[in-house]
Amino acid sequence: MKNTMIVALALTAALAASTAHAGRCPMDMKQIDAAMANSTLSMADMDKVKALRAKGEKLHKSGDHSGSVKALGEAKDMLGL
Repeated sequence: MKNTMIVALALTAALAASTAHAGRCPMDMKQIDAAMANSTLSMADMDKVKALRAKGEKLHKSGDHSGSVKALGEAKDMLGL
């Protein structure tokens, strides 16, 4: 019984973390899109930001929310967000 409770709690924690990342991705993408419109980055850096944003969206849609958050975070860093 005790082991079952531990496993259930671990699964609940993992699901909660995954759901939190899933909800964050669309907000990050919107922030990136807004910042790109007013950015003064070089063309090469803007291309990197666009690639990271696209990668983040693709990972989000495939269910890899941790990977998505990482890629979108790199794009946000480059934009100074």
